[in-house]
Amino acid sequence: MHDESLSAQDEDKPKNFAPGYRNYLICIDESGTGGSRYYGFGSLWMPWERRGDFNKLIASLRSEYRYDYEIKWNKVNSRNEPFCKALISSFFQQRYLMFHCLIVRKGYIDKSFHGQDAPYDQARRKHFAMLITSKIKFFAERGVKKAYHAWVDPLPSRYKKAAEAAQLIINSTLKQRLKHPALHSLQERDSKATPGIQVADLLLGAVVSAWNNESTSKSKLAIAEHIALHLGWQDLRADTFDKEWKFNIWHFYDPTSGDSREISTRKATHLYQTPPYRRRR
Repeated sequence: MHDESLSAQDEDKPKNFAPGYRNYLICIDESGTGGSRYYGFGSLWMPWERRGDFNKLIASLRSEYRYDYEIKWNKVNSRNEPFCKALISSFFQQRYLMFHCLIVRKGYIDKSFHGQDAPYDQARRKHFAMLITSKIKFFAERGVKKAYHAWVDPLPSRYKKAAEAAQLIINSTLKQRLKHPALHSLQERDSKATPGIQVADLLLGAVVSAWNNESTSKSKLAIAEHIALHLGWQDLRADTFDKEWKFNIWHFYDPTSGDSREISTRKATHLYQTPPYRRRR
């Protein structure tokens, strides 16, 4: 059984809450950090004020499809395929929900820049920070001090204070770019109790699996095709243009590698033509 209820602490306003501004909640997960060719980080974005609406949406879908288990890409099967498809359609229909991910080819990582001890570990932490920093900058308005709060599945790192270190790195960069440390909190949370991280896992898993050509399951292939359908694509082996706000795939490509760019950039032609979410002041 899965508890969708928010704790009393979650219902409270976070510290440094900026009333009158658009405050974001970012739910983050990772995928493909084992032996896959590509790995990535995925982030589900919503206004902090709409997190209750999001939880009601998930609870409603669970009730309709009688699904009471963790939402996870690795658990997609024929029994929960209808639920997952309905969830994906609901995501694309909700104007306030956005998904942004960063996909990295492991072969591009230069170990000499990431220390001798566990270089991939350090590289992943840097890519995680790069995604959040870049996307906060994307969603921020010039001169407006908005608050961003991140919930992340425990980072795959040997460093026990990886989340704390990541927040310091992110805010150091944001102070230079936005003139203030916009990421007010970054908490590691159990994905089993955090629906936003679960949805990020499902969407990211489909993208990374497509890039790695991993899925043989009919249900997983059907879920990936269902996401692609909403983008006007035949599959998910592509990245999007920078300004794609709803479902953004960012491919970290290293032009100094000497390799040709193996992934093309496609324009998303959404099945549901929702207007862009206003990054209002």
